[in-house]
Amino acid sequence: QLQVVESGGGLVQPGGSLRLSCAASGFSLDDYAIGWFRQAPGKQREGVACRDLSDGSTYYTDSVKGRFSITRDNAKNTVYLEMNNLRPEDTAAYYCAARGGPITTIQAMCFMTTEDEYDAWGQGTQVTVSS
Repeated sequence: QLQVVESGGGLVQPGGSLRLSCAASGFSLDDYAIGWFRQAPGKQREGVACRDLSDGSTYYTDSVKGRFSITRDNAKNTVYLEMNNLRPEDTAAYYCAARGGPITTIQAMCFMTTEDEYDAWGQGTQVTVSS
């Protein structure tokens, strides 16, 4: 069974950092594209950062460019979202998802925000940025 599990969320002050983890089980990440998505109360879900792990192509939404980055630990079959210089507007539930099917571009995948478009979708981890 393909599964991804997020962890690492929490409460952090503005300007602080967090690292979210997305641990995959039941499959190897090598041939998948990974997306990080977030949803704040009353707001639409948005794609934050996505990477096609087969070729390394990456997309970041404008609001997180230069602050967030996707990294990977092959041995742990885990992908991370490194978040720096966090702002209150980054407060949201964060989800990771894995897609093995064809995509046009990694940017296009980041705009695919419904769970049934992915082979695995995590349960989410809450990030709260507040002083």
